[in-house]
Amino acid sequence: MDPVPALDEPLKKVLGPATAKVMAEHLGLHTVGDLLHHYPRRYEERGQLTHLADLPMDEHVTVVAQVADARLHTFASSRAPRGKGQRLEVTITDGSGRLQLVFFGAGVHKPHKELLPGTRAMFAGKVSVFNRRLQLAHPAYELLRGDAEETVETWAGALIPIYPATAKLESWKIGKALQTVLPSAQEAADPLPGPLREGRGLVTLPEALLKIHRPHTKADIEEARARLKWDEAFVLQVALARRRHADAQLPAVPRRPRPDGILAAFDGRLPFTLTEGQRKVSEEIFADLATDHPMHRLLQGEVGSGKTMVALRAMLAVVDAGGQAAMLAPTEVLAQQHHRSVTEMMGDLAQGGMLGGADDATKVVLLTGSMGAAARRQALLDLATGEAGIVIGTHALIEDKVQFHDLGLVVVDEQHRFGVEQRDALRGKGKQPPHLLVMTATPIPRTVAMTVFGDLETSVLDQLPAGRSPIASHVVPAADKPHFLARAWERVREEVEKGHQAYVVCPRIGDEEDGAKAKKKSPEDEAEKRPPLAVLDTADQLARGPLAGLRVDVLHGRMPPDDKDAVMRRFAAGEVDVLVATTVIEVGVNVPNATAMVIMDADRFGVSQLHQLRGRVGRGSAPGLCLLVTEMPEASPARQRLNAVASTLDGFELSRIDLEQRREGDVLGQAQSGTRSSLRMLAVIDDEEVIAEAREEAARIVASDPDLERLPALRTALDALLDEEREQYLEKG
Repeated sequence: MDPVPALDEPLKKVLGPATAKVMAEHLGLHTVGDLLHHYPRRYEERGQLTHLADLPMDEHVTVVAQVADARLHTFASSRAPRGKGQRLEVTITDGSGRLQLVFFGAGVHKPHKELLPGTRAMFAGKVSVFNRRLQLAHPAYELLRGDAEETVETWAGALIPIYPATAKLESWKIGKALQTVLPSAQEAADPLPGPLREGRGLVTLPEALLKIHRPHTKADIEEARARLKWDEAFVLQVALARRRHADAQLPAVPRRPRPDGILAAFDGRLPFTLTEGQRKVSEEIFADLATDHPMHRLLQGEVGSGKTMVALRAMLAVVDAGGQAAMLAPTEVLAQQHHRSVTEMMGDLAQGGMLGGADDATKVVLLTGSMGAAARRQALLDLATGEAGIVIGTHALIEDKVQFHDLGLVVVDEQHRFGVEQRDALRGKGKQPPHLLVMTATPIPRTVAMTVFGDLETSVLDQLPAGRSPIASHVVPAADKPHFLARAWERVREEVEKGHQAYVVCPRIGDEEDGAKAKKKSPEDEAEKRPPLAVLDTADQLARGPLAGLRVDVLHGRMPPDDKDAVMRRFAAGEVDVLVATTVIEVGVNVPNATAMVIMDADRFGVSQLHQLRGRVGRGSAPGLCLLVTEMPEASPARQRLNAVASTLDGFELSRIDLEQRREGDVLGQAQSGTRSSLRMLAVIDDEEVIAEAREEAARIVASDPDLERLPALRTALDALLDEEREQYLEKG
């Protein structure tokens, strides 16, 4: 039997079962290769201490600091009623700030002996607040003693790698484990083709791994990072280039609209002119639809930029060419909304086979999971016979029973809410692969689009249609200035008095079983983290308090679908003044008369989500107003995030801010396959140049050698990147 390659060796054989178990369960590291690619987050110089002033709340941190002061206190408690309880308080400093460490009970003896003033050590623990001061309770620590043979200079100048760690495994223990496996780095197969590596002056992979874990100088770290970033960008771009290459080989039916067909009839009736952007993007789509391999296009458009109009014209072009188009929406509320707006826009062109239908008309059917049996049977029949040219639905469209006569185009709305399997199942319903148009209202910076959606061509709609109104956004600091919140409710009343309507958005519904799952928390935790405001409680308080006399209704995801639809219809018809809702209204809900939105606990939402929610107002001719209510203090990162949202309506700018504040892993993991991001070194915002260059190199290599027969090490790296789940993701696109 062949020996296992050194990098595939399971960690439990090398490090022992207990450490390996923690690494597997908490860090997702299973083999020697996994551990070698677990890179330091940063480096500490023993002589240059980390900034205690910048510690993040509620995170596990590792700090290098010096003990300034240590005091042992005794106190009475339920366990030690005679004043025998002991608490050790140690103050550490790094010149930028001070931090308190606390140890209790029997845990005080060892640190009391070891943590004497003047001692340097590494401390690891979770940052919490007690009596308004930052502290680490019971931190793990490692004393930094210079070995006898080390001079003071080399000891103080040494670079200590600080690894992403967990409460169960501190950074220095990970460092010791790496010391054990580092010799295996010599056997790492290099995925970069030699000429490419030499042409760009990059070090070899074994050298990069040694330098990233055991750097002697800062230049070592830079060299290693430059090389490892290239690996990540290049291997991912090769995977995407192979996907594009394979797609280009697939056959598809070209779909060209007839000059006197339903699209021409529809365009002839439009009561407004398309924006320049809508025309340009439509032309790109029509050119793709006319080719004999499947279109794979991502349509990004700001909230309210008219993506639905562009998608509808693409669907009508396919109907003209004798095919059918399916639009997949993430929720029933949204599917019903799309169905309503499409049939309204098309008028009698949507009444195929009915009395009063236009000559060129087709049928537009809705298919959702909660439809009655008779309506569902009719919809399925219309699809199978080809009577319905357009179907709009939820994942009910994917079920086995659904048969199409000739599926030519799949439009997926709000990409990030759909699993890959669902898109794939729908595409499998065509006789040949249908064309695919993916729409998203979450603007994606170019680098992310290249990295995540690199197998899709991208079109961007960045103009708002004429007649759309600007949205003014303001942060309402409810804790610092309670009268601002009172004024917010007055503004809602004023909008309603002018004949308009308003949304109030809350983070949760409020009929959850409170307390059943709640863990015991310390009093300061309680203050920091009260439960997010709920729709049902808020609606009740508003109807009895500041909005008394107005017609207030609620909408949330756990309501039966018919009830949801009924509430949305009443709101759209102007029979409800204020709709208190969860984020079910986030995408696609279109009520032009709604001009104001109050978002409660706005700090609990992400930047993109706030931008999406805000896009629900100002959809008519009256200006929109969005009020972001928060209790977070002014200096907090949450407030800075809200200030950013209030300061710009540019979704691309906001998506950059969002990405800089979150780790890329969240973005890539979610958009790719939900697995941990493969990007450990590459920062998709900062490394735009590397990604763009890697994309070009990858396209060149795949064009000349699609199966990578001449590059076995690159194939191996691809297999490692594309574990099964990711492989399926790219296969299914």
